[in-house]
Amino acid sequence: MTHDPDQHASLGAMYSDYFLDYASYVILERAVPHLNDGLKPVQRRILHSLKELDDGRYNKVANVVGNTMKYHPHGDQSIGDAMVQLGQKDLLIDCQGNWGNTLTGDGAAAPRYIEARLTKFALDITFNPKTTDWTPSYDGRNKEPVTLPVKFPLLLAQGVEGIAVGLACKMLPHNFVELIDASIAVLRKEPFELLPDFPTGGIMDASDYKDGLRGGKIRVRARISSEKKGVLRITEIPFGTTTGNLMDSIVAAADKGKIKIAKIEDNTAAEVDILVHLPSGVDPENLRDALYAFTDCELGISPNACVIADDKPQFLGVSEILRRNVEQTRELLRTELEIRLGELAEKWHFSSLEKIFIENRIYRDIEECTTWEAVLKAIDDGLKPFKKLLKRDVTEEDLVRLTEIKIKRISKFDSFKADEEIKSLEKDIDETEKNLKGLTRYTIRWFEDLKKKYGKGRERRTEISSFDRVDRSQVILATETLYLDEKNGFAGYGLKKETPLEKCSTLDDVIIFGQDGKMRIVKVADKFFVGPRPMRVAVFRKDEDLIYSLIYRDGKEGPILAKRFRVGGITRDKEYELTKGSTGSRIFYFAVHRSEAESAEQMLIVHIKPALRLRNVSRPFNFGEVQIKGRSSGGNIVTKLPIDRIVRAPKDYDPEAEA
Repeated sequence: MTHDPDQHASLGAMYSDYFLDYASYVILERAVPHLNDGLKPVQRRILHSLKELDDGRYNKVANVVGNTMKYHPHGDQSIGDAMVQLGQKDLLIDCQGNWGNTLTGDGAAAPRYIEARLTKFALDITFNPKTTDWTPSYDGRNKEPVTLPVKFPLLLAQGVEGIAVGLACKMLPHNFVELIDASIAVLRKEPFELLPDFPTGGIMDASDYKDGLRGGKIRVRARISSEKKGVLRITEIPFGTTTGNLMDSIVAAADKGKIKIAKIEDNTAAEVDILVHLPSGVDPENLRDALYAFTDCELGISPNACVIADDKPQFLGVSEILRRNVEQTRELLRTELEIRLGELAEKWHFSSLEKIFIENRIYRDIEECTTWEAVLKAIDDGLKPFKKLLKRDVTEEDLVRLTEIKIKRISKFDSFKADEEIKSLEKDIDETEKNLKGLTRYTIRWFEDLKKKYGKGRERRTEISSFDRVDRSQVILATETLYLDEKNGFAGYGLKKETPLEKCSTLDDVIIFGQDGKMRIVKVADKFFVGPRPMRVAVFRKDEDLIYSLIYRDGKEGPILAKRFRVGGITRDKEYELTKGSTGSRIFYFAVHRSEAESAEQMLIVHIKPALRLRNVSRPFNFGEVQIKGRSSGGNIVTKLPIDRIVRAPKDYDPEAEA
């Protein structure tokens, strides 16, 4: 597109226009499929070129790529890659040679070594020059289709991905047979539901699919079965990965200590076959859950149904796309029937004219004519008594065609055969008119015939199921040890020379109770700061119902307070005050218990600082008298007197005897 520099008020305005032109070009002409035929421009040009070269035999892909370059301005590499992707979908292109393997990720051979031709299915549903809108190619030398007259929801069957300027498209493939059944349901005005189906199989939870719109998500799992003792077999993989990538993710998870395996071997050929060997002592069910949690054995896929409709990108759900495709199929079939009806009517008209012309020997009337005009007038005059038998007026073109009938045909004319041919045409005309009147029924039969002809072997491969996300913290192996450097205030699984605390995994969180009366939870790491002489450093497990007991002084001269609390909901790396936060507060006692009863049995002795007229400096304190509250509660007053220390009472301690 050419711009006049004078029309721009500034350089910024000029670049803004250029950017919008480029963005529009990428969206409309490269990245996003069209609603009408479900194809990107390069795919459409490849199919058009294959049709142009079609003679029933295979063509070298290199030849197809070269022919497509007449229409596609972006070079042979993009054409070749797009053609391989189309061929691997096993729907429109009949492939011969090494076209790669979508399961293993192996690439196709060079275009000069592989061959292709259109499938019978593609020839049935994709092409009809009489119903195609044409436009000049980029260099003006050829004509190419604006869109192909596809009579099938091709976009939903194949799926497609594309990244444009400011938007992306990710249409997931759907099952061939289910699409036909849903199309028939649309025509019958019955309810239907469409869910993806992947050539790689697997198990799918599509409860959040949201009709393929933005914000939806599905999860797909590999199919993993327990074979003989100590072996897991993977026979189907999630859509979007390959056997190589999946194995790499398993090895990476094992290297990081998240799972434990003995070895892994790949026997994939036409079907996926990956064997995961377990070391002794590893539970197969637990390892299978760990594979879903930490490897590509489970993947999330976010669809984004974006298409070109009305010359602009639109976000439409797969149900709406199907409805529009079905309506388009219906209208294309109507157009084809109307064209056929017109052709049959023309054939009937001329066959009738020819019969009248020959049977009534009108051709003899032109023997004495000396001018062309006289010839045409003689034929027209000879036809006048019979014109009422015809369904339309006789034109000059009809008269000219009659003069072109050869003597040989006239001499061998068979009136009986002519009548049979006319009756056959009348029968076809009646049938076509009947189909036009019952267009919906005719369209349903069209889809039913497609299903009968091409549906065998295209049954659903991906199992529809519902499953919960695996809790990674429950299945990860605790292969690390948490260490504490109390002197310097650090902890981590990399401090091998320090005091060991407990086993942990690399996914765990650590809870820290500091001497300053603050609590926080951090992600475990090789080394992290916990503060000097922390009261507690431990792996934080949400399922543990721990009771924490705390006695502290509020400020420098405030009362002594006691509290029992549970941790409750937390935010990682946020500091929580366990005291009232007054300056000079001091912790005198801290304990952790696994049950409320155990916590209530705590008997302590509070030693008060000696003072004038103070008789009893040792007083018992029972935590069972303190109600369990949230961590932010202030606590109950133990004493307002300054204290020296707090110690645990011995087992044989008798508070009454002490009193």
